[in-house]
Amino acid sequence: MSGHGFHVHGPHDHELEHAAQSGHESGGMINQIAMFTAIIATVGAIFGYMGGATQANAGLYKNNAAIKKTEAANQWSYFQSKSTKQSLAEFARDLAPEDKKVGYQGRIDRYETEKNEIKTGAEKLEAESLAWDKSSDEQLHQHHRWAQATTVLQVSIALAAIALLTRKKWLEYGMFGVGALGVIVGALAALHI
Repeated sequence: MSGHGFHVHGPHDHELEHAAQSGHESGGMINQIAMFTAIIATVGAIFGYMGGATQANAGLYKNNAAIKKTEAANQWSYFQSKSTKQSLAEFARDLAPEDKKVGYQGRIDRYETEKNEIKTGAEKLEAESLAWDKSSDEQLHQHHRWAQATTVLQVSIALAAIALLTRKKWLEYGMFGVGALGVIVGALAALHI
């Protein structure tokens, strides 16, 4: 370009002007995809955290179930030892002279009472173990939902990158659709469905 108003274009000037105009025309699309990607990445990070938390809870609850099951097994072993002692006392009572039978019967009655208390405690521990197992299974199911939601959102972000590179409108629509699906799956996880 000269200072006298005479204007000459080089071969690259036309391409630069065309690229600048294309950038302005698709600037809305670029901004829209960038904003969508930022939002979906943030939501995905939250979903990822929730997935990790529910997975940790599932492991913790399963551990609690195992502890309660072990405590119940210990109680059943104790119950068995009382049963053995009771059987020996019954055998001794049956072989003892009449004046000693009352003493053995007292032991037998005591063992029976102790066994009932131990049995009640063991059954309670088994019920607690089952409750922890159920809670663990629920948390694991919820973890899978969070993981599914996070994965779908990651696919949506990948579609956003491809849409930016190719400037294909159908990919942008796909990105929005897959992102919405990811949010729906996340809502299902939050609702324990």
